[in-house]
Amino acid sequence: MGSGERANDAVDDRVQLGLALLERLEHESLPLADVVDRIETVTSDPTVTRTILDKAELRGVIERDDGIIRPKSRQYVNFDRDVITKEGEFRCRRCGSGLSTGYFIDLEGGELGPFGSSCIRKVTGRE
Repeated sequence: MGSGERANDAVDDRVQLGLALLERLEHESLPLADVVDRIETVTSDPTVTRTILDKAELRGVIERDDGIIRPKSRQYVNFDRDVITKEGEFRCRRCGSGLSTGYFIDLEGGELGPFGSSCIRKVTGRE
């Protein structure tokens, strides 16, 4: 397998993880900027972000209307079942803070994290 194929696999993994995250958003609607903030926990590449949004819309995961995103799924992240904590030395994927306890979201596309205690609430829509 060439390096181009590995790069495509990495993009596909980020797209799948991003789609899995969008499927679990706990909101009736969100501004596009808030959705992008959550996607940036998966990737900061604008092309991959756009691909995630486009595929999510095509698959009926979200509706986009004038800068507002409306998630269509009602399969929210359940903290007891879907959030895993691990002890160690981590950096929050959202804010970059050092952590001794990392919170990870167990999604169909893989684990997303680590996050700190307040960022996990923001990413999952609890705050």
